[in-house]
Amino acid sequence: MNEDIIVTTRNLKRTFKFGETEIFALDGVNLSVRKGEFVVILGPSGAGKTTLLNMIGGIDRPSAGEVLVDGNKITDYSLDELNSYRRNDVGWIFQFFNIVASLRAWENVGLALEFQGIKSKTEIKERSFELLKQVGLKGKEDRFPSQLSGGEQQRVAIARALVKKPKIVVADEPTGNLDFVTGQSIAELMRNLNQQEKITFIVVSHDLNITQYSDRVFHLRMGKIEQIEEQPQNSSANMVGE
Repeated sequence: MNEDIIVTTRNLKRTFKFGETEIFALDGVNLSVRKGEFVVILGPSGAGKTTLLNMIGGIDRPSAGEVLVDGNKITDYSLDELNSYRRNDVGWIFQFFNIVASLRAWENVGLALEFQGIKSKTEIKERSFELLKQVGLKGKEDRFPSQLSGGEQQRVAIARALVKKPKIVVADEPTGNLDFVTGQSIAELMRNLNQQEKITFIVVSHDLNITQYSDRVFHLRMGKIEQIEEQPQNSSANMVGE
């Protein structure tokens, strides 16, 4: 096994049945992602981007093929092992933020730590405040989501994804619900955190603008990887998918 590789998919397939019709959301996807890389999976609606992300993030299981994360075949995990994997190893960022309206910013971030079993409120608050500072929300830790802009809410979601120190961060259209300028600032923030923290980011999007921050771009269409585009101005390593 190549120790530089953190995520590998092999002949990954996911089918859905609609009556007598079988639809391939993924149709034999092979890719590898290096530790610390920032990759973008680009494609139109219906290409299979979110399905692929759900496989890597352990939310869904493939119909065939396998997913390896840090050398572990998560497609063979039991339900308890998958829950542990999602809780400890994966940070999620969603298009619609998915933060709790009744909780303050730091409490939303701290939820990730509570799910990990951390009991100390002091530790949770300190770590949450530190991450909110890191994403540019110092002084806004006690605000509720309704008191934050869309971009600020997404920054809370990014802090929540990073606070548990995951192996990978997976982001599903993280700029899709933001205006252009705010979306650019969020993409730049994710790239900066990726470089500072050396955490692998796997981002799915149909937004071409986000690719300028990536190391590589996987072009997904009709459930297949059609092209892998290197971004030599950003990449710290030359690597192609399997």
